[in-house]
Amino acid sequence: MIRAAKPLAVAIMGPTASGKTSAALQIAQQIPCEIISVDSALIYRGMDIGTAKPSAQEQATVPHHLIDILDPSASYSVMQFRQDAIKLVSEINARGNLALLVGGTMLYFKGLRDGLDALPEADPAVRSELDSEFAQFGSPAMHQRLQALDPITATRLKPNDTQRIHRALEIIQLTGLPMSDLLDKTEKPELPFQLMSFSLEPSDRSVLHVRISARFDAMLTAQPSLIDEVKALRERGDLHLGLPSMRCVGYRQAWEYLEGKTDLASMRELGIIATRQLAKRQLTWLRSMEDRISLDCLSSDLSGQLLSHIKPALG
Repeated sequence: MIRAAKPLAVAIMGPTASGKTSAALQIAQQIPCEIISVDSALIYRGMDIGTAKPSAQEQATVPHHLIDILDPSASYSVMQFRQDAIKLVSEINARGNLALLVGGTMLYFKGLRDGLDALPEADPAVRSELDSEFAQFGSPAMHQRLQALDPITATRLKPNDTQRIHRALEIIQLTGLPMSDLLDKTEKPELPFQLMSFSLEPSDRSVLHVRISARFDAMLTAQPSLIDEVKALRERGDLHLGLPSMRCVGYRQAWEYLEGKTDLASMRELGIIATRQLAKRQLTWLRSMEDRISLDCLSSDLSGQLLSHIKPALG
């Protein structure tokens, strides 16, 4: 392969439990790399167990970025991620290392690859006000509000898509205009680097489901456990289910269990179901990408297959 004029960065995308972190760490044993997390849950401090955050030892082995950068009470936009990721890729390349963008937050990948529409930045006061309303009235009721204010946007969002409904209402409150009127249709800027995108997809979905169940069970039996972690977060007193951090898969279910809304067995079942649904959404998005290099995440030599594509591209 001819060496590209732009520096190379590698995206390793995949559904939850597809082995992205393990593959990236193995690649780093062969090529000088630094890992940029593309995960909307790993950004939060104090959320280690339910996010399957790389261990301290793993993070010490290979430099990691965009992990533990925010308190769970804060929010982080796609625009912030895009700006941070582009800056980090440039810095990593300047150090002579390869940037590996690793994760499963497809909205982040989409924002990085396709650019962003000219929408207003988040306003902490407006966001806090909406957080309280979501906690009080629930996502379906807020979706009905959006339907009245911006029916075009509401039609493409499901009533439980809290994060996007929240953002659409925030935009209306900030600008007085529906998001559908503000979306910028102009050509998106090119990335300052070549992005080689890998998609780790299971040849047998049932095996991925077994992995998901096993990993969730491991979170429940860990010391401390996911329940212990969420209990500590609840005891802070400043967090609630309307926040992006607490909407992460597993945390909402554990929170509701601690509130007495479910028993432990139901919480486990609901957590696994929610994780499987997340994986399904991730795979649907990945399979819509025409330029991805698809690899079987169940392969016994996944890192070797990745390296067979990456090494020639490095020249």
